[in-house]
Amino acid sequence: MIKVLITGANGFIGKNLIERLHREKDLIIKKYNSRDDLSLLHEHLSDSDVIYHLAGVNRPLDNQEFIKTNIGLTEEIINYLKKINRKPKIIFSSSIQAEYENPYGASKNAAEEILKKYSVESGQEVYIYRLPNVFGKWCKPNYNSVVATFCHNISHDIDISIHDANKKLELIYIDDVVESFTDCLYRENKEEQYYCPLTQTFTIKLGELVKRLYEIRDMRKTLIIPNLSDKLTKFLYATYLSYLDHSNFSYELPTYKDERGSLFELIKSHQMGQIFISKSGKGVMRGNHYHNTKVEKFCVLKGEANIKFRKIDCDEIITYFVTDKKIEVVDIPPGYTHSIENLSDEEMIVLFWANEIFDSTKSDTFYLNVQI
Repeated sequence: MIKVLITGANGFIGKNLIERLHREKDLIIKKYNSRDDLSLLHEHLSDSDVIYHLAGVNRPLDNQEFIKTNIGLTEEIINYLKKINRKPKIIFSSSIQAEYENPYGASKNAAEEILKKYSVESGQEVYIYRLPNVFGKWCKPNYNSVVATFCHNISHDIDISIHDANKKLELIYIDDVVESFTDCLYRENKEEQYYCPLTQTFTIKLGELVKRLYEIRDMRKTLIIPNLSDKLTKFLYATYLSYLDHSNFSYELPTYKDERGSLFELIKSHQMGQIFISKSGKGVMRGNHYHNTKVEKFCVLKGEANIKFRKIDCDEIITYFVTDKKIEVVDIPPGYTHSIENLSDEEMIVLFWANEIFDSTKSDTFYLNVQI
């Protein structure tokens, strides 16, 4: 059983790390926060095998807080470990700011030096992560993360402003951080190497970041899903949704009605096309058109139907009977005029997928009856 102490357990990284570690076997997780009494810290230090030292401040009202917390708490941990002759593995959450001469960076650098000295004296492993801007769920907005602030404000219709759209940001996603931290539980450092490489980071200009977040927000109107094959966009999308107000998880879709029934679009994608759903009354027939390049898929979710095809240069009619009793997908190849007719006595619901977003100026849709 590995006993793990996490300082700064209530913080952004701490909460996400605890969630991840709960999925590991044979761990006992102990928590400490900077406002807790030092006696609790000492109690946890007395039998911890691994310490994740995440506690720290980066936006105090007084710069002395940098010294008190970032340096002072680190000294307190090391001095007590020496006193009780305890040598746990330590994983430290530092910052790329440690490379710069500002009060926050200087305090992180000083904490790093304390830990490295402890490693030399004790022979115990110390892992230091100099993290760039970390983003993801549960990060506090209007504090120290521009992504958190922008996601919160944009999702709550609060105006944002940027002073330099070309400023570059280096970002790292919270799940990548906690996975790397978790790996450290079982890693053995055979070399005198303190600084750990980061699995993946992302560089983006501030203006581009804002553009992507507004595109994500506007998806509710455009229905266009962002390119989720791009990892940064995928992570930004997940992060943005985590900042939605509890009363704002759902949104209404426009529904188009005529004598046949109704239709509404669900999702659109420049990479994957679009999904839409129709409701059709008894005896209603849709389609009687063909496409030259566009392809589609039909899936009857409720009811039963005949889907008919005819290659546009021949007379043979092909019929597929489909029903909600056996869910299946019917491919619609190009060059075949096709139709779908509701055979049930009640409303029929059909899900459609097309490989491109509908454009009325070049729809690649040409009307031709299946029946000659």
